[in-house]
Order: sequence, then structure tokens, then C-alpha cells
Amino acid sequence: MRPVTLTDLAAAARVLLALPESQRAAGMAALIARTETADRHRREAGRGHPAYGHGTLLEAALAHPSRDPDSPGARDYLACLAQVTEALLRHSPPA
Repeated sequence: MRPVTLTDLAAAARVLLALPESQRAAGMAALIARTETADRHRREAGRGHPAYGHGTLLEAALAHPSRDPDSPGARDYLACLAQVTEALLRHSPPA
């Protein structure tokens, strides 16, 4: 997975926001898996993955339906941002 930016976090959170709450953990796991697949493909083939891009979380998220938050700071959007962040912290080994 390429380095994660704030834009990556926001895009992933918007994908989770479009899912029922009960499906968000699985949705986030799928986004991480697709991002890893795309990054591996980029390294091995020298080009982006046809469906998931070049290994950024943003590109993987853009391949899925998303929803904008109802308002800035909406609780459900913040919960999705937290879920994205927690999943990435679990996925990434400590530096």
C-alpha cells in the first residue's frame, strides 16, 4: 500500500458511509485488500491495476459507491473516519 494521505482517509470513509453499519468492517477490509493487490500489481507489472489503480487507498475507494456526509463533522462520518484509521493502524506494522 502506498503512503496514506488525508484524502485517502476521507475517500475510504465516504465508501464506508454508503454501506450499512453492519457491513463497514468487511468493506474496509476489502478496500485494504484491493489496495494491496493494486500496489503489488504496480510493482510487478510496472503499471496500475485495471480496476484498483496504483496502490493508493484513494484509487481503490474511487472504484466503489460512496456517500457524502450530511454535514461537516457529522457523527456517522466521523465514526467511519475512525473505523478507517483503526483498520489502517491494525494493518500497518509499527515503524
